[in-house]
Amino acid sequence: MAEGETQGRRRGGRAARQAERTAPLSEDLKPVRPGMPGGWFVPLSDADVKRIHAAVLELLERLGIADPIPSCAEAITAAGGELNAEGRLLFPHALVEDMVAKAARNITLHAQEPARDMALSGKNVHFGTAGAAVHMVDAETGEYRDSTLADLYDIARLVDRLDNIHFFQRPVTARDMTSGRALDINTLYACITGTTKHVGTSFVSPMNLEEGLRLLHIVCGGEDKWRARPFVSMSNCFIVPPLRFAEDACATLEAGVRGGMPILLLSAGQAGATSPAALAGAVVQQMAEVLAGIVYVNALKPGHPAIIGPWPFVSDLRSGAMSGGSGEQALLSAACAQMAHFYDLPGGMPAGMTDSKVPDAQSGYEKGYTDAIVGLAGANMVYESAGMHASLLGSCMESFVIDNDILGASMRTVRGIEVTDESLSVDVIRQVCTEGPGHFLGHGQTLSLMQREYFYPEVGDRTSPKEWKEIGSTNVVQKARDKVGEILSAHYPGHIGEATDRQLRDQFGIELPRANMQPGKGRW
Repeated sequence: MAEGETQGRRRGGRAARQAERTAPLSEDLKPVRPGMPGGWFVPLSDADVKRIHAAVLELLERLGIADPIPSCAEAITAAGGELNAEGRLLFPHALVEDMVAKAARNITLHAQEPARDMALSGKNVHFGTAGAAVHMVDAETGEYRDSTLADLYDIARLVDRLDNIHFFQRPVTARDMTSGRALDINTLYACITGTTKHVGTSFVSPMNLEEGLRLLHIVCGGEDKWRARPFVSMSNCFIVPPLRFAEDACATLEAGVRGGMPILLLSAGQAGATSPAALAGAVVQQMAEVLAGIVYVNALKPGHPAIIGPWPFVSDLRSGAMSGGSGEQALLSAACAQMAHFYDLPGGMPAGMTDSKVPDAQSGYEKGYTDAIVGLAGANMVYESAGMHASLLGSCMESFVIDNDILGASMRTVRGIEVTDESLSVDVIRQVCTEGPGHFLGHGQTLSLMQREYFYPEVGDRTSPKEWKEIGSTNVVQKARDKVGEILSAHYPGHIGEATDRQLRDQFGIELPRANMQPGKGRW
């Protein structure tokens, strides 16, 4: 055989092996994937958890929640609650324990694409968006501008292609909408047309929610099909901290329960402002508020799918400004995740809320440790984990791509290290030391594990300084900008058919132009 033929065959064999090693893996073999179990980080001791639980029960029984709407008071008093002379709704220990026992567990949050469903059980972790920012941030200039409906749709279809962001709750507010009704309906439309992942949104009134449900029934092909697989959940701020019901939100919560929509029971006190500055006290108040929500929902409909959302935000006590990227924020969210496990309830907590105004070093380190810590605590859903800046005031396209890398690396830490007879590698070490070349680079174990065991960033740079210079000395923001352009110039989801889309536009006054939903028409 000629030398050239031998070299060609070797090159071909090497290319084939390289192609095999870099071929896409099935979901069960990927190094990181949605729903991997966490729980490695526990900031509270068992004794701490029990003391917090006792304090929560004391608050609910003796102080209760102020300003219940009549239907709320009726449902909870019928279940065993009490309305005191000051009009505060009290929750006896037995009532709380009974309703926690009745609450839904091991729930599935559905997606329009069933393969993207999320099982909220145990300490399974899912990262996603949220935030309702009012500005978009230009990563290059640092300029802030009002966010629009088109921005929301573009973010949805960007996130649709980012594997480590597992669900999509609206991260920006469409400031170009002129009424609450237009905002709610168009937000819902932009989210569900931009991604097939599970969607979270909110509604300012029961009427808007009921109209949104009619839209969803059309998309699903009937109310029965919607109720079988509700792929949109409602974020509901039913509490105004400290310990007061929010009238409009409570009425909307009740409409959501009637309509079969899963509910995030959200309470967002700010430590030192609307909740205690003491971190333990902030956890106590938030848990009391969301457990009141569990009682409320289960008094209306036992077993309705609900996620507790204790979101104890942090104030910089020197100025009173929110500090979403702080270490205290990570601790508080992790502690609330631990309390959710104590009650065996599905829980969602915030992380990734940098105080930095642009994607810079501060943004990276704040998002990195807050996302990782809350993921390691085993929060079922980690909200606001990508794309957000200025403590939720701004959102940045490039940051979603950068944060997708952060979340992948965070999920790799959540996965941990598997110790098996095979992974202990005693025979492999013996082979390399006594039979092989003295290194593991070409060993079969290395080649078989390089994709299954290791996570590789998409835009993070791991080249040598020489290689980095040769390829243009690009930074992570520039690479992320290229990735954003690549996705948004080509990815226009079409899972909602044209006939259904026309019906939605005709019936609900959709304001997102069709031109924004077709290749070549957007800003990219």
